[in-house]
Amino acid sequence: MLEHHGYERSGRCTVSPRQDGAALVLHVAGDLDVLTAPTLMTHLDVALSGGAALLIVDLLDVTFLSSAGISVLVETHRLTEPAGVSLRVVAEGPATSRPMRLMCVDEIIDLYPTLKDARAGRPATAT
Repeated sequence: MLEHHGYERSGRCTVSPRQDGAALVLHVAGDLDVLTAPTLMTHLDVALSGGAALLIVDLLDVTFLSSAGISVLVETHRLTEPAGVSLRVVAEGPATSRPMRLMCVDEIIDLYPTLKDARAGRPATAT
């Protein structure tokens, strides 16, 4: 395990896609950083080429989120918006929603506190 600013990091990331009704959910777990962000991008590319109209990226099990991971989400939003694909990101807590709010990503991409809220389309309110 790597230690960075008091947080233990595994250096690993997994992305597990699953169909959930009309939505394609990508559950991401572990560290989403410069080394692992390309894995997420590959899964997002596959999802977009598959014609998903609703794409939910669940980051609740992400333990570390770097600017590289955030950049992948912003780039995906840039690609999905003109195509009419709804991108929803589930993020809650200091490892995920906090860095995205600090970088004002929540002004571009709607963040949801739970998967249930993301399915329903109820964005999180800033606290």
